[in-house]
Amino acid sequence: MGRAVTVATCALNQWALDFEGNLQRIFRSIDIAKSKGARYRLGPELEICGYGCSDHYYESDTLLHSFQVLAKLLESPSTQDIICDVGMPVLHRNVRYNCRVIFLNKKILLIRPKISLANAGNYRELRWFTPWNRARQVEEYFLPEVIQEVTGQETVPFGDAVLATKDTCLGAEICEELWAPNSPHIEMGLDGVEIFTNSSGSHHVLRKAHTRVDLVNSATAKNGGIYILANQKGCDGDRLYYDGCAMISMNGETIAQGSQFSLDDVEVLVATLDLEDVRSYRAEISSRNLAASKVNPYPRVKVNFALSCSDDVAVPTCMPIQWRHHSPEEEISLGPACWLWDYLRRSKQAGFLLPLSGGIDSSATACIVYSMCHQVCLAVKNGNADVLADVHKIVHDETYIPEDPREFCKRIFTTCYMASENSSQDTCNRAKLLAEQIGSYHINLNIDAAVKAIVGIFSMVTGRTPCFTVHGGSSRENLALQNVQARVRMVLAYLFAQLTLWTQGMPGGLLVLGSANVDESLRGYLTKYDCSSADINPIGGISKTDLKNFIQYCIENFQLTALRSIMSAPPTAELEPLVDGQVAQTDEVASKVKHFFRMYSINRHKMTTLTPSYHAENYSPDDNRFDLRPFLYNTTWSWQFRCIDKQVSKLEKKEGISLAEDLD
Repeated sequence: MGRAVTVATCALNQWALDFEGNLQRIFRSIDIAKSKGARYRLGPELEICGYGCSDHYYESDTLLHSFQVLAKLLESPSTQDIICDVGMPVLHRNVRYNCRVIFLNKKILLIRPKISLANAGNYRELRWFTPWNRARQVEEYFLPEVIQEVTGQETVPFGDAVLATKDTCLGAEICEELWAPNSPHIEMGLDGVEIFTNSSGSHHVLRKAHTRVDLVNSATAKNGGIYILANQKGCDGDRLYYDGCAMISMNGETIAQGSQFSLDDVEVLVATLDLEDVRSYRAEISSRNLAASKVNPYPRVKVNFALSCSDDVAVPTCMPIQWRHHSPEEEISLGPACWLWDYLRRSKQAGFLLPLSGGIDSSATACIVYSMCHQVCLAVKNGNADVLADVHKIVHDETYIPEDPREFCKRIFTTCYMASENSSQDTCNRAKLLAEQIGSYHINLNIDAAVKAIVGIFSMVTGRTPCFTVHGGSSRENLALQNVQARVRMVLAYLFAQLTLWTQGMPGGLLVLGSANVDESLRGYLTKYDCSSADINPIGGISKTDLKNFIQYCIENFQLTALRSIMSAPPTAELEPLVDGQVAQTDEVASKVKHFFRMYSINRHKMTTLTPSYHAENYSPDDNRFDLRPFLYNTTWSWQFRCIDKQVSKLEKKEGISLAEDLD
């Protein structure tokens, strides 16, 4: 047989339960792979139903529709003469598994269940699936009738096996198994598997991509082999953005790299690789060969098919490349922007509305929307027909072509500065100038009438009128008056989001964007049901430090000079009266551990209503999906704080002794 194998992997923007759309994207990826000569095509984890189905996995319809889609794939001429590896949930003996279904020419070769399930942070796979715990064992799986009618098979192998083609051997891993300390590729490689595949549903986290790349390359650096990774991309219905990065690696080096952030729904990587490079690489590693002589063999499913051609001496093979990583500032500019685009087009809304205060957080959010507009214009310029079709639906104009990001921003992005008697002219000017530079449709309004009306109702009912502290009021009065202003802004934001386009004679509504960063949410430095309450929040998983660096990036790369004054201005909520026309209230970040825990526990209840936010860090304060902790605490922390005091006392005594010794 030949030695040059051509394989394909892909990144697909799948959507949970969008079986029709998911099927079409799978077909497109297969067609592209075949057109480039690939004999094997790998897709993302659970690509048929979409990874983020969550509790819909409990429903039998999800399994049924997945098999119906599989039947469409099996019977299609597009899937002939290429090994197709797709992901879907499968119920075997009344146990639900996260599986790869590998098929060729209308025959299922193997159903391979996931062995190591992701069950930390955002992942809850053990809630819906059971890991396959029978290492190197295969059972018979009885196919449903809808598949039997296509394949003519009654049963197929189900379990931990590898594929033996006429020219090589392939073994599958699924996402988390690459990250596990006992990854299957180790033993599979020792047993002669030359091509490892990994189907992932891996989401974006700042500074994470290099870890994934290092894991893939290290998988074959010690053991030799070819490693192919597919991943989902885009927002498939929740807080996560799956960041693609499909890749192909051989003998520890990257051969092909997919994009991390892109508006392309389908991206396919194809590479031609020489199997003899794997064999010669392994032959020189004596420790590997000694271990291989003792390994327990995997069951092999024989496949009468080759990934190479018999006459491939002159076929050129792919050479290693250097992986290019994005800076964290680039990741913030691109990841949340792509997530916003997916959310906008899939929610079928007409744009966004952002309460723009003139501070760093709301300005950073505005910059992300502006970056999204850049990405849309660039995609259309590069001929992305899907993006252009989505633009037409959003702006309700079939002739419109977005070319200028500022002009497109004007159509789909409304910013609103909501002044009160406590607002300064400086923040008003900063918001207005930034809106002009990014091109948003900007509204200036004053909320004083609404605030006075609400306080007036309270005074009429109770006969008491609350005052700010500077006017002689108590701290309770002061806080209540601040909160009324904040909550009025939320109500007005939704009113303008629903009716702004109506006033212009245009159809549709706007999604309200929140702009509380992860540090504020963690500490609870926000008013419950204020402008932090929105439809979605693109910066809710990003720290203040990273946002400041991102603002500087936007100054340099988007030439948004208005951000300079925003960066240098003192942070303020502007909810208390001005003193001599200047801001009297400034924001501070506590540094002491006790103060942090007290604020965390007092404000924890606010996290139960936190706006769904783009997940960008390894930690999230999101009470609903990530940070599963109580929201009613004993905020004195008496035992814990006493332990802290004792430790501090010990340290002080130790330092006192050291100081005395130095003086001697």
